[in-house]
Amino acid sequence: MNIQADIFGQPKIDCHCHVFDPDRFPYSAGAAYHPSGGETGTARYFEAVLDVYGVRHALLVQPNSGYDADNACMLDAIRQGRGRFKGVAILPPDASIAQLQDFKAQGIVGAAHNFAMLGEAYYDAYDALWDRLAQQGMFVQVQVQGDQMVGLGARLRDCGARILVDHHGRPDIRAGVGGAGFQALLALAETARAYVKLSGYDKFSLERFPFDDVLPFSRALLAHFGPAHCLWASDWPHLRAVRRLDYGPLLALFMKLVPDEGARASILYESPRRLFGFDGD
Repeated sequence: MNIQADIFGQPKIDCHCHVFDPDRFPYSAGAAYHPSGGETGTARYFEAVLDVYGVRHALLVQPNSGYDADNACMLDAIRQGRGRFKGVAILPPDASIAQLQDFKAQGIVGAAHNFAMLGEAYYDAYDALWDRLAQQGMFVQVQVQGDQMVGLGARLRDCGARILVDHHGRPDIRAGVGGAGFQALLALAETARAYVKLSGYDKFSLERFPFDDVLPFSRALLAHFGPAHCLWASDWPHLRAVRRLDYGPLLALFMKLVPDEGARASILYESPRRLFGFDGD
């Protein structure tokens, strides 16, 4: 397989990334963390990155850091992107059907829930919102870590909405693929409503690139969910990374993980294009 040719030539959609533009959109005073320097990246600069690697579309995720629930920067990027971007917003638990419809009209496909950062109790009152998201055909996106999925799995099964799980579910590497949290994630495959992002190595790996300790988890997710329910993402611009990360090597790592051309095409482009409603090109 010619990795380099595939990286540049195969149609791709990046399913987890952020934009930070503090000059035009100042950070929220109450946000727990304010990205700076190389952690930031405007929509215009990110489009240049996507162009270099032949990435046609991207799913922007509203970050708790910097902007918290102020979705203005992301919504502006979606407008300026002219169909290139969709988004996952941070929404309050009382967001109405009318508000969800308005967000949907602006390119928002779901709501983000950062259990890893905020804890499980923070989201105790969100089940009614999940029901409304289900009614609108929108996603409940969750970021968990360790064994959080053990308690969360039943709630997600009952909500009826389609589910996006960030960053392999951020498993406990030391517990292995048999760990309780990761097994609870694998069980979500039975719902046929759950999708998992093969991304975020830096957030849970105990090793440097190429993160060999993550491979058993990636393979288990591929085996249980199948290519139609797995997505690729860069997590650009690598907020709070503990080691050097670059777009190209992360993409090449995925290409090596999934050598089958049909499976790669499904994960990189066909599934996310269908799921998030991107126009074909």
